[in-house]
Amino acid sequence: MSLNQLIYRNLKKNIKNYYLYVFALIFSVALYFAFVTLQYDPALDEIKGSVKGAAGLAAASVLLVVIVAIFLLYANTIFIKRRSREIGLFQLIGLTKGKIFRILSSENLILYFGSMLVGIFFGFSCSRLLLMILFRIIGVDEQAKLSFSPQALLQTVIVFAAVYLLIMLMNYTFIKRQSILSLFRVVSSTENTYRKMRVSELFIGLLGIGFILFGYKVSTRLFSGAFTAMNELFLAMVLILGSVILGTYLFYKGSVSAIFNLVRKAKGGYLSLNEVLSLSSIMFRMKSNALLLTIITTVSALAIGLLSLSYISYYSAEKSAEQSVPNHFSMMEPADVAAFGQALRQANIEYRETKRAVLMVDADVAQVIGVSTQDGGNGIMTLPVVSEKSVDGVDVALREALFMGLNDAMTQFMAIRPTGELTLKGQTDEIKLSLIGMDKMAVVSIPFSGGVPTAVVDQAVFERMAKDVNPDIQKGTSVYYGIDIVNPEQMDQADELYKGMGLESRSGNMSQPELITNQKGNMGLIMFIVAFLGLTFLITSGCILYFKQMGEGEEERPNYTILRKIGFTQGNLLRGVQIKQLFSFGIPLAVGLSHSYFAVKSGWFLFGTELWTPMVLVMLLYTGLYSIFGLLSVMFYKRVIKEAL
Repeated sequence: MSLNQLIYRNLKKNIKNYYLYVFALIFSVALYFAFVTLQYDPALDEIKGSVKGAAGLAAASVLLVVIVAIFLLYANTIFIKRRSREIGLFQLIGLTKGKIFRILSSENLILYFGSMLVGIFFGFSCSRLLLMILFRIIGVDEQAKLSFSPQALLQTVIVFAAVYLLIMLMNYTFIKRQSILSLFRVVSSTENTYRKMRVSELFIGLLGIGFILFGYKVSTRLFSGAFTAMNELFLAMVLILGSVILGTYLFYKGSVSAIFNLVRKAKGGYLSLNEVLSLSSIMFRMKSNALLLTIITTVSALAIGLLSLSYISYYSAEKSAEQSVPNHFSMMEPADVAAFGQALRQANIEYRETKRAVLMVDADVAQVIGVSTQDGGNGIMTLPVVSEKSVDGVDVALREALFMGLNDAMTQFMAIRPTGELTLKGQTDEIKLSLIGMDKMAVVSIPFSGGVPTAVVDQAVFERMAKDVNPDIQKGTSVYYGIDIVNPEQMDQADELYKGMGLESRSGNMSQPELITNQKGNMGLIMFIVAFLGLTFLITSGCILYFKQMGEGEEERPNYTILRKIGFTQGNLLRGVQIKQLFSFGIPLAVGLSHSYFAVKSGWFLFGTELWTPMVLVMLLYTGLYSIFGLLSVMFYKRVIKEAL
């Protein structure tokens, strides 16, 4: 057999056995080329012109290269180890290590660059779709056009050519260092399939669970006032990260084996066929793959967490804007209100006007706010105060007050209690009031509230404080003006008028539509980038776990042959395999989801107003895509079982 025939035969066999590696390579190239095509697309010049947009796209492209390169190098490690016996046979029949390396290099050259060309084609085909998705997310009203970028092509070729050279260097080092005997033992020595459970491993398992729970506990207290100084907060974050990562590693190293071993002992060692095919294999395989599973779990949690937080901010854009400005448009000067109202009437846009007097009053809130933000923490805080008569649907008694305009971040950081006593302080007069509750609905805009709650009091109390206000703490105006557009379909037209008159540039004036557009634009770009990177990691990590299952399936093929010969059916064996895949893919996924939940739960209020809907949607989507690789593994095992006889 000539060298070319040998290369062709091996290449045909490798494509058949490692088709998912080829798919992952094509997918990686397609993702990268599509992403860098977006970077050079003229339609995104406005986004790239901003510092955040350009930095986000550049950082994402670097991270994308790192993820893809690590995946391809790791996949190649699995690939060449699975072929170690074949390489050993080549040496036995007289081929030199140099010739074997040339065979592998030729195969990889055809496989790698052939996949790269296919990936570039698919990436170019999908770039318009990605651009349309990005435009839809960030609210850009432009037509997405399909444009080929020579710069993107050159950058893609350079990056993946460099990865190919690294793969060749890895293959050369592997072949050079291995002897013929070690090549025949490299697969069997990579993983430990059985070892008796020791007390030390049980201790390691319990320690791992303890570290994870400790990290979760600290994360729940991260923004509760327990860590006030910035250095304390930073150290707490480092402690959480280190504790959870170390606990995850120890969990895979000892906890899984300990739990499954307890199940086996509870059954007196008498396991069913399904338990033998699932538990007995998993409890030792996970221990030997602890580092890999820790990395996959940690990065999965990071991807889910970042995507959840960015989607929370995007999803909460409307409600966040309402908390910043309660009306569609707000202005500080009566002249601006009159001019804008006249422009709306001329354009036949129906509107409602809100006028609300606001006093800035020093208040002793030590009994209702756990963490004071002013005057060295002596309990004195400057609050905006409005009358109940200016707020529809609100009724408070003479000696009562209601806090309005609170958001989750404000409640968390200030540790506000819903009831208690507070004292309003004028220049000479003081009024003690009882706080009767809290409401998230804002009644004044951010220029008035300044990130603190607004106190709604009885009209008599408001008039009494108005006669004794401290002029030094008052705003430039003592009246909040707001305008609401009656017909939502005319909102865009009204916003154009607002901008055309230059009202958004006046100090203190605010526009809900503008806030929503800015937040969706900024967070939409971040969400798109994070989703892009998360999808890349999801595919690569899923492929890695699938490759591991392929290797285990080939090693266990003789066991399936024996079980088939003694009378077990394909259905009997397949049920055990399904349970095994549920644990193999389900445990890392469940741990990653748990990590991301506590990470998001600890600080979600800094990003928006809604938690559960965005987070659950992201987790369900990630779980659904991740489950595809588990189903592919079951299908592979089904073929192995079918071919066992």
